Amino acid sequence: MTDILTDPATEQLAAAHDQSRNGPDGQSIPTLTSHVALKRLIMLINPLSGSVGPRAVEEATAILADYECESTVVELDNDGFDARLDAALAAKPDALIVLAGDGTARTVASRAGPHGPLVAPLPGGTMNMLPKALYDTTDWKVALRLALEHGTVRNIGGGEISDADGRHTFYCAAILGSAALWAPAREAMRTGRLKLAWIYARRALRRAFTGRLRYALDGFAGRQTEALVLISPTISRAVDEDAGLEAAAMNPADTGQAVRLAVHALFTDWRQDPSVRTTAIRTASVRARSRIPAVIDGEPILLRHEARVRFLPRAFRALAPDLPVALEDTV
Repeated sequence: MTDILTDPATEQLAAAHDQSRNGPDGQSIPTLTSHVALKRLIMLINPLSGSVGPRAVEEATAILADYECESTVVELDNDGFDARLDAALAAKPDALIVLAGDGTARTVASRAGPHGPLVAPLPGGTMNMLPKALYDTTDWKVALRLALEHGTVRNIGGGEISDADGRHTFYCAAILGSAALWAPAREAMRTGRLKLAWIYARRALRRAFTGRLRYALDGFAGRQTEALVLISPTISRAVDEDAGLEAAAMNPADTGQAVRLAVHALFTDWRQDPSVRTTAIRTASVRARSRIPAVIDGEPILLRHEARVRFLPRAFRALAPDLPVALEDTV
């Protein structure tokens, strides 16, 4: 495990794991965290999601067998998802461990809520924004052991976007407007798919300035913007945990500034761009002449032409180690 962990904080946790108690045969036996009681665990796995892999059920079962607790592994599929999630919640485990796509992890966390079981959303999706924020790794096996051996209760704040179609919860960030079109380009750049990144970037530039958003923050008079970014206190460095969501309005005046902003979005921290203004908010409303492109915790979605946002100070309880968050380029 220590070969995978390169962050100093996670290396310290890995070193602590090496000091676990020994069994009768002299081999090290991993011990569960002392910060919270973990007697019954349910792990939900979708082998077809993102970076999970076809052997995930077998591998997860083997890892859970190392620990002295009752554990059940449930394989998810699209047809029986709701029924299996309902059954998992009804069983009232101490923790629900989720190894699936970003959207599935968000759904489980939302259904568990602030009074349900602890949720451990492992990195099994494409962007893995929430798992990276909680575990600072994209290796789900490492994240699983960190949660089990060093996890504590972490109250996770977030936001809720509601439109005519329903409600959408986010725990890391939501991008509303044309800036959302840059998310696929950035993800392609991160994974080294330069040609695909260029295609997405050209598409985003073509659609820039075709429809601006009018927004209001905490009830104050609305303004217009090219895009609005809402960032949870889980990963924001600009707002305190209870202050609300970090709201960033992006206002490039022309195509040249849009290109500059796109470069910041692809290669650096987009907050450095002079056309971006940020503030802490608890509610917001947005509207546009047409449907609003959005990216919610890495998942693209098309909102209706009007939507409202509210801050959730305690959206759900996560099982995660108390790691320093080093996420400067997450959103």
